[in-house]
Amino acid sequence: MYYSDEVIEEVRSKNDIVDVISGYVRLQKKGRDYFGLCPFHNEKSPSFSVSRQKQMYYCFGCGAGGNVFTFLMEYENYSFAEALKFLADRAGVELPRQEFSREAKERADTRAVLLEINKLAAQYYYVQLKNVQGEHALSYLKNRELSDDTIRAFGLGYSNKYSDDLYRYLKSRGYQTDMISKAGLISVDEKQSVYDKFWNRVMFPIMDVNSRVIGFGGRVMGDGKPKYLNSPETMIFDKSRNLYGLNRARSSKKPYFLLCEGYMDVISLHQAGFTNAVASLGTALTPGHASLIKRYVKEVYLTYDSDGAGTKAALRAVPILKEAGITARVIRMEPYKDPDEFIKNLGAEAFEERIGKARNGFMFALEILEQDYDLRSPEGKTDFMREAARRLTEFEEEIERNNYIEAVAQAYHVGYEDLRKLVVREAVRTGLASPVQRPKSGSVRSEGKKDGIATSQKILLTWLIEDESIFRQIEPYISPEDFSEGLLRTVAGLVYEQYGTGEVNPAKIMNHFTDEEEHREAASLFHTKIRELTTQREQEKALKETIIRVKSHSIDEAARNLAPSDMAGLQRLMNAKRELQDIQKLHISVN
Repeated sequence: MYYSDEVIEEVRSKNDIVDVISGYVRLQKKGRDYFGLCPFHNEKSPSFSVSRQKQMYYCFGCGAGGNVFTFLMEYENYSFAEALKFLADRAGVELPRQEFSREAKERADTRAVLLEINKLAAQYYYVQLKNVQGEHALSYLKNRELSDDTIRAFGLGYSNKYSDDLYRYLKSRGYQTDMISKAGLISVDEKQSVYDKFWNRVMFPIMDVNSRVIGFGGRVMGDGKPKYLNSPETMIFDKSRNLYGLNRARSSKKPYFLLCEGYMDVISLHQAGFTNAVASLGTALTPGHASLIKRYVKEVYLTYDSDGAGTKAALRAVPILKEAGITARVIRMEPYKDPDEFIKNLGAEAFEERIGKARNGFMFALEILEQDYDLRSPEGKTDFMREAARRLTEFEEEIERNNYIEAVAQAYHVGYEDLRKLVVREAVRTGLASPVQRPKSGSVRSEGKKDGIATSQKILLTWLIEDESIFRQIEPYISPEDFSEGLLRTVAGLVYEQYGTGEVNPAKIMNHFTDEEEHREAASLFHTKIRELTTQREQEKALKETIIRVKSHSIDEAARNLAPSDMAGLQRLMNAKRELQDIQKLHISVN
């Protein structure tokens, strides 16, 4: 679904960012801008600023920033199209229907119908739970010590014993068999007989972050198999990219999530006051889950079952979370199996104590590894420390690796320097490092250089958009072509274009990017953190170094791609080198 730049800008300009964000965050005016507590991370002092002049927001604490579309995409987890629709409705702007392609319209219509069907099914299951036929299911939930408020809050229900009951109900409401099938609620056999996917089960509606029902989990009443059954994947339900309870947990003020294995664990924790609990949906934790979690928190406490399967699941989850940049800790449930049992027997206060005693994910993995070695024998402890050293080589950052070497050395009563040398030897043995010399050109080094250039270009864009006088000083020397191809060059071109027309508006520039990931990346370009510079002289020196770095990289790239017969290109390269010499002599003033 595509809308013209004019339509997108009309919607944005009719939704003042201060007015919109004030509906979510309490803001106070200080000078020209407004400040409040950031909704994207836990803080006590307001560092979240909103500019009416720029129509942008920025958090000095966590770095979140963007325009009014970005805010709704981050806060409500909307797609760009959903944020646009919400703001269009808010401002009374009618979005043109003709902008839909036939395929896009059919897909959007199908999604809308599937959401309607799931919502009706959830309501139907809830009513069944409260009726006579659902008495044993309600009794089961009551025996699990769930209150009426909790049952209502999570929309729990019951699918009765008749194998086509829901199907007949949905048909009576006008929905076609193929749509009910696409919602994952029925099965059709070879004889075209239709059966409900769920029957004689306690039902757990699965909701997306916007509290829309996208699927179901069902726990069988009696001895039927399987014990738990989930909806199949559909157009609106991808179990590897959704988390049970996230629609409620994302509003928690806690800076971390409690990650559970099952629905009842999540519900029990929420009822006990731990409203930051979530669970994966009948599947092991995936990188998709980790990416979703990172939108909300940077730390996760694993509350998996205390049995062997739960331990293995925790060990699998820790590296996946680490790869996504999330710190993982492990809460042990002994002597109980899971959080639900633990809280029923020991209460919320005891669980809070367990949170405080949670083990660091890496150290927990070593504790489990101990079970494979006899640490009482010299040979066993040596082999164990060798494996621990091998695992320590997996930390790429030196300071983090050294901190963990220190922690392991203290925990297992070995010398820090001895363990550090063992880590180096293991790195050499496994080919992760060279004992004599570093490779002249390695992927890590080139990636680091590439990242450094990208950061310099982002910093320069932040400076350019903040101060027109800086733009005017460097405009003769730096052009959009000096930025790397792709998003950076596109944004730079739009900035230069806006300066050319006399209308500098980063919020409008971001309208250009309707893909969610591109939009978020574009938002970050105008708020790249610049290290603390206390004096004007330091600022001017840093800016000049940044400009030289960007220009030098541009020249190097042009020279690398220059064909020997390209005389015009050679002339441009010579001119660029003269410009670089001029920049090195230039005094750039920062007001």
